[in-house]
Amino acid sequence: MQKSVILASAAALVLLTGCEKAEAPAPAETATTEAAVETMTPEGSAGDPAAAHRYAAWAGKWTGVEGMYATISTAEPGKYKLEMQSDLDTKGTYDGSDSEGGIIFTRGAETLTLAASTGDATGLKYLAGKKDCLKVKDGEGYCRD
Repeated sequence: MQKSVILASAAALVLLTGCEKAEAPAPAETATTEAAVETMTPEGSAGDPAAAHRYAAWAGKWTGVEGMYATISTAEPGKYKLEMQSDLDTKGTYDGSDSEGGIIFTRGAETLTLAASTGDATGLKYLAGKKDCLKVKDGEGYCRD
């Protein structure tokens, strides 16, 4: 379990580092760690199904504004269940999948991506200044305190 948490943390760090402008290529050791996490199966990680999910660290509840929330849980490898109250009138459960930029899912006729963000980048005044956030689109974001 501890090994999978370390690998998931390393993968998240690699993904977040990749979002910044880098002048030098990432060290080979980091790339190897990320590849190991992506190809690991639940059986290959001492029975820990979270290791087969690129965004396993995002599991749990994220809070938005005015009672909005997103709860992420892992499903089969590379898949997620998203329970969301995305506005006052829209509450639902959606199937999500690993993608390069985050967790991709379909809500209504839209294909959306839940991606790492900051509170400032969501465009929501209530989330401003928060660092550990996820954004679906401008005006829709969720953070952990």
